[in-house]
Amino acid sequence: MEEFINLKTENEIILISISLIVGMIIGAEREYYNKSAGLRTFVLVSFGSCIFTILSAKMGMNSDDRIAANIITGIGFIGGGVIFKDENRISGITTATTIWATASLGMAVGTGYIYLGLFGMVLVILILNSLTYIQSLIDMHHKIRNYHIITSSYSELNYCKELFGKYNLKYEIIGENHRENNIDIEWRIVGKNENHKKLVQEIRENSRIIEFEY
Repeated sequence: MEEFINLKTENEIILISISLIVGMIIGAEREYYNKSAGLRTFVLVSFGSCIFTILSAKMGMNSDDRIAANIITGIGFIGGGVIFKDENRISGITTATTIWATASLGMAVGTGYIYLGLFGMVLVILILNSLTYIQSLIDMHHKIRNYHIITSSYSELNYCKELFGKYNLKYEIIGENHRENNIDIEWRIVGKNENHKKLVQEIRENSRIIEFEY
């Protein structure tokens, strides 16, 4: 009986160790790119999910899916903490979904599906890295960027449109702010990333543009 308990304990230690490795590898990738959630977060998410899954089996619950559902709910709160809004976009969604995926891998390892957990880990790393190239390729040909351009008067509106047309950029006005001495117009500009760079370079050297940001 004691040998059986020791064997079972050894198996559980192996599962926990594998969950730590899964979390460390994914966390190291996020830490390398200086994301809001790094190495320690992913290690603890994978480890914690594995422990909770093992405990659910030890407690002999009639419905193991209750533990799984609670893990997913808890991970939702953690993921929400790394999502934040910049002026023009929302950041942290990829990191939040990676936390969610890592929790599922920890659960897979905890239930004994080691190969599923390791295979899932490899897929997560591939998705985070290889798809970045595809994303960059899309941005290269179809970059969407919001610009705040401040000019001295509304008459400069046509001049801005001429600049956008010069670099084959599509545009639309998405906001206006009429100040006492100038006008701040927010533009949504779409086009090749190379053309965005050329536009920014010309705006920097243009005396008719008082101020701009993107």
